[in-house]
Amino acid sequence: MTFSTATNAAVIQRIEVTGQELVVFLSDGRSVHVPLAWYPRLANSLPSDRGVHQLIGRGQGIHWPEIDEDISLENILQGQASGESDQSLARWQDWYSRKIAARTNTARG
Repeated sequence: MTFSTATNAAVIQRIEVTGQELVVFLSDGRSVHVPLAWYPRLANSLPSDRGVHQLIGRGQGIHWPEIDEDISLENILQGQASGESDQSLARWQDWYSRKIAARTNTARG
């Protein structure tokens, strides 16, 4: 069975991020559950930062500004996990750790 998401009229209506999975609710009534481990930036970020997201491209993707992560509906529907390299993820982890430390220091301020 083949399908093209280009002709798929479904768009993201809302999402939920749990400690274990990303759940995407679509306009056609489907919900798609994928393991959070597929997206290391989401899996390694604070729940409060995972909760700050925006739908982009008229519901064709999700952006997390606090995490610097974007995931497309097409990749979710195709079952594609993040293709981020270990080197890129290590740079992100360093950036995110510094961001969290700065936020903590500012709060103590």
